Amino acid sequence: MTATSRLERPARRRAVPSPARPAGDRGGFGLFLLPGLLLCLLVIVVPLLMTIGVSFTRWTGVGAPEWTGLANYRRLLADDTVWASFRNIGFLIVAMAVLPTLLGLALAALLFDYVAKQAGPRTASAFRAGFYLPQVLPVAVTGIVWAWILHPGYGALNAILTGVGLDPLARNWLGDPTYALGSVMAIMIWFQLGYPVVMFVSGLRRVDPELYEAAELDGASWWARTTRISVHLIKPEIYVVLVTTTIAALKIFGPIFVLTRGGPGNATLVPSYFAYQNFFERVDVGYGSTISTVLTVIIVALVAVILRVQRREED
Repeated sequence: MTATSRLERPARRRAVPSPARPAGDRGGFGLFLLPGLLLCLLVIVVPLLMTIGVSFTRWTGVGAPEWTGLANYRRLLADDTVWASFRNIGFLIVAMAVLPTLLGLALAALLFDYVAKQAGPRTASAFRAGFYLPQVLPVAVTGIVWAWILHPGYGALNAILTGVGLDPLARNWLGDPTYALGSVMAIMIWFQLGYPVVMFVSGLRRVDPELYEAAELDGASWWARTTRISVHLIKPEIYVVLVTTTIAALKIFGPIFVLTRGGPGNATLVPSYFAYQNFFERVDVGYGSTISTVLTVIIVALVAVILRVQRREED
């Protein structure tokens, strides 16, 4: 072997071992998690444990609580008002989770697959922003505006019905037990609709466009492309929307407080507002804590069921 051939041969590089990280640096990221963990402990865990403990007592918020064991839970099981509030929350889950998810899927597919192609992406973005606008508005402002619109005397809705000759359809929308819950449900559908639309449009953007092109070349209609491709590929977004909107429906308080205060009667009463009444109006902190504890258990159980179904679908 000549000297030239030895020079032409690439030199074998020696592997330089990377310097070992000090043992103390490996857990350094824990310092960044510590503030969030402490805040979670103080704001969520401690109040939750205190609420559970108070639920086993009779307490007015002043003085020492009196231990009563399961008396508050037995009272809750026999309380017709509690059952009425949970029945109402079932309707609100439909209005805040089920219907917005279904309508959001249809609107997102329409914006993504039709409006964006026919009128341009800017027009589709403008529509999407319009649907999402109620989510940005404060709940108090939204409730006050809708209370004005639905007022039986000077409300815009009854004025429009009267103006077009539909006087018999004018109602006391929030003051009549027959229509109060339905009116609140309609408002909450309007309020929640923008969130799933934005989530589903974002999910549709990550789908490979070639799938739609191939389906369109095969003669698939818009409905077939939506139900056979879009819905299956954005299931993660669908589960996220269902979980978050269901939790929002179960713990709804602001719109009920502003619009109806749980009335008329108990037509729009929900567990969170009933717990508030026991806490601050009736000064029955023990029973209010019991309602809050049961509501927390129901929320955790429903979320666990939805996540379990999601995990099975993914598997």
